[in-house]
Amino acid sequence: MTEPSGLKSVYNITIEERQYKTYILSDKTVGSQVEIVPERGGIATLWNIKGQEVFYLDSERFTHPELSVRGGNPILFPLCGNLPDNTYSVEGKTYTIKQHGFARELPWSVTEQSTEDGASLTLVLNSNEETKKVYPFDFQIVFTYKLKGNILEVQQEYKNLSATPMPFSSGFHPYFLCGDKNQLEVEIPSEEYQDNKTKEKHSFTGKFDFTQEEIDFAFGSLKSDVASAIDNSRQLKVTVNYDNFTTWLVFWTVKGKEFYCLEPWSATRNAFNTGDNLTVLQPGTSSTATVKYKAEFFS
Repeated sequence: MTEPSGLKSVYNITIEERQYKTYILSDKTVGSQVEIVPERGGIATLWNIKGQEVFYLDSERFTHPELSVRGGNPILFPLCGNLPDNTYSVEGKTYTIKQHGFARELPWSVTEQSTEDGASLTLVLNSNEETKKVYPFDFQIVFTYKLKGNILEVQQEYKNLSATPMPFSSGFHPYFLCGDKNQLEVEIPSEEYQDNKTKEKHSFTGKFDFTQEEIDFAFGSLKSDVASAIDNSRQLKVTVNYDNFTTWLVFWTVKGKEFYCLEPWSATRNAFNTGDNLTVLQPGTSSTATVKYKAEFFS
């Protein structure tokens, strides 16, 4: 993190000791800041540009370690969504695992920091005896958050350190702060979705009925590698770019709450049991993926 003599980087990383140690990535050129809390599930909690928040965060809920975080950009691993009865089987043995897995709850370790060509922070999560009780594999996950301009990029590497093939799905559950949802314009590159409450499939017209108590729609058969949402009430456009690791997008929101979620998933619910889009890593191999969020305030 040392800077060449006589030069001052526009990128910066600072650490603040709060309830949890918090790493603050900054880009001074656009006034962008991202806060990352490794020990609280490796999560990016806050993102603002010139003082305007991009992510939603329930700050009060965040102070309670026993509660899941509602806000920021939670990490989903080793599964996205939930399973019937929360169970699946490996080699004839049944395991019970919670919705979205355990990565969002466990402490991650910081291994690298850099202010070269962006402010970046690398975190690692390793399997342990507790994870193997619900997911019987040895693994290592390496994530690098990189802030440059108004883009937050998350580079991911998944390693199978087991002697047997390792199935998994992974993704993110980003919460974006919004104003009047009726002024949202959402572009998702899919022609139909499954309503996760009713399990029914519907064609997608580009419009949502925000009078519903909850919207939980899963979009598959993605026709491009980009989705976006324009919040006209906040004059904010959010764009989500992803590679072919992402096969589903989930749109989720709750009536009366100031957020919507546009979630890139590598597989949809119950993939552990159906095998649909499930990633299976052979022993000693790894796979990589990248997701980029772009935030643009306009007037």
